[in-house]
Amino acid sequence: MAGTPLARAERFIWLTARVLEQRRFAYHFLGAGADPVEAALSAYLNEDGGYGHALEPHLRGPVSQPLHTAHALYVLDSIGRCGGLRAERMCRYLTSVATKDGALPAVHPSQRGYPTAPYVPVTDEPRSELRATGPVVGLLHLNQVWHAWLFRATDFCWAAVEALGTCHPHPSPAHDIQAAVAFLDNAPDGPRAAAAADRLGRLVREHRLVMLHPAREDDGAAATGDLPDRRHYPYDYARVPGSLARRWFTDEEMERSLDHLAGRQRPDGGWPARRGSWTPGSALEERPIATIEALRTLRAHGRAVS
Repeated sequence: MAGTPLARAERFIWLTARVLEQRRFAYHFLGAGADPVEAALSAYLNEDGGYGHALEPHLRGPVSQPLHTAHALYVLDSIGRCGGLRAERMCRYLTSVATKDGALPAVHPSQRGYPTAPYVPVTDEPRSELRATGPVVGLLHLNQVWHAWLFRATDFCWAAVEALGTCHPHPSPAHDIQAAVAFLDNAPDGPRAAAAADRLGRLVREHRLVMLHPAREDDGAAATGDLPDRRHYPYDYARVPGSLARRWFTDEEMERSLDHLAGRQRPDGGWPARRGSWTPGSALEERPIATIEALRTLRAHGRAVS
């Protein structure tokens, strides 16, 4: 096993990762159980049912935030624990921080006063965000969770998805389209979701919101100081082969992007953080998360990692 991508990543995880990412790595790649993952995740849980304590590394401080809670939901789904009282507790928190239209802001005003990445603004009246709401709603539908809040949030997601690319002459941010895919992949109306995804796929290609030839990028000079939304690849949209976004790309395009993802593993065994680096601590915490997700994406698409 020595020298394989997984072996090198394992050493990186033991050297650098938080307990949560150590437990997640052991669950996904070493045959460990789900209970230790959930136990580690519980350290980030607050009494209001939300999650805080820098679970998402670019938001620091103890307070619950929608993005932290979405991250927790993703972790629970990945270990098959997204349901029952856990989901009920989360939905009560999400209801309490929802905007007037029933959706979620990326950052609740309670974050004010705590260190926050400069690309995540804190405002007193935050607007509804598809990138915060779509992935949460999609995972709740995937796990057949039903809650009163979910109905309005689902309506918001449909409206936001249908508005992408139509409200202004500039292309929609790639992160919004990725959030739309996370919703559409698990939306309750399959035919409607497929039609919406086809339209978004055309938008992504027409506005060049994806790097289809990653090697050409490597010849450029803009390698540092990029904004977090700067570069996106087919695997960012189609994280699993069954995603609706997988139809947006040819087999050749998908394989090139997976080659690129595999090649991003650094000599220390980890993958680089995808967001802009704003503080050393958050960058260090993000790399193990990125490493786990890179390995999961490669394995989901049939690439050998061990």
